[in-house]
Amino acid sequence: MSAPSPLLVDGHLDLAWNAVRGRDLTLGLEALRSRDPVTDETATVTFGELKAAGTRVCFGTLFALPRTADSPQGYTDQAGARMQALTQLDQYRRWEGAGHVRLLRSGAEVTAHLAAGEGPLGVVLLMEGADPLRDPGDLPFWVGAGVRVIGPAWGRTRYAGGTEAPGPLTDAGRELVTAMRDLNVTLDASHLDDASFWEAAELGARMIATHANSRALVPGNRHLSGEMARAVAATGGIVGLVFLSTFIRAGWDRTQPRAGLEDLAAHARQYAGQVGWAHLGLGTDLDGGFGREKAPAGVERYRDVPRFLDLLPEDHRAGVAGGNWRRWLTRWL
Repeated sequence: MSAPSPLLVDGHLDLAWNAVRGRDLTLGLEALRSRDPVTDETATVTFGELKAAGTRVCFGTLFALPRTADSPQGYTDQAGARMQALTQLDQYRRWEGAGHVRLLRSGAEVTAHLAAGEGPLGVVLLMEGADPLRDPGDLPFWVGAGVRVIGPAWGRTRYAGGTEAPGPLTDAGRELVTAMRDLNVTLDASHLDDASFWEAAELGARMIATHANSRALVPGNRHLSGEMARAVAATGGIVGLVFLSTFIRAGWDRTQPRAGLEDLAAHARQYAGQVGWAHLGLGTDLDGGFGREKAPAGVERYRDVPRFLDLLPEDHRAGVAGGNWRRWLTRWL
């Protein structure tokens, strides 16, 4: 195994969502696995694993899960979505009070955090799916709470069409994107349907895609086309690469061997040909509703993430590991 990179930034981790599911991320990984209440996924992420990988900053989500046939505990209305997000916000604050994380709200705070070297994990709050907002007028509350990035969609929300749920921005969605633009809140395009994406782009949203692979290799509206990747890059944005086999190899399912890190490197090369290496980063989404069983072969635990970097051109490894996200965070956060 190669040595961990000197700086790793992960664009997408569902830390508080996993804590609400009953996972204690302050434990060592073996201890967590031995008592994990999530029995159908093998955990890969703990604070110790992130530190061992060299991770200094991540985007930590506030993720409200809607009710589906597979998720009967999910929300059915705005109040339920808001409660989930507030519960997760409280979790990040409790972790911060205990010294496990440091919430970062500005580029200056990111710079100071990284300059300090050792210390807790830096977390930038990202709302994944905007249903926790009562309406666009609720945005200042969440900005005041530290949210700096919002993805209007997951599947379909009250604001936008999303993954496997085609559709444009709603009237409220257009108001929200405009308010985000005016309050310096970045839009996460990862789950937006094409129609919503292009409307948001026309409204002048500053965009990133915290966790989205290349549609040229895995079809579907969950991933970015070359044109969409270029639109993100045109705002100065970064695209984070996802460590999920179904998002890495088209048609993959659990009856097959896991997708390889070389398959993921193909997504990086595809994007690099479209927008250049300076607009690529990591957005692993590890333990984001899947475990080791669906992670790429060779990633048995989070500290294995840096193995991926060895498959990239040497001159661009540090940028993809965290340098590109660092540049974006210190300029735009």
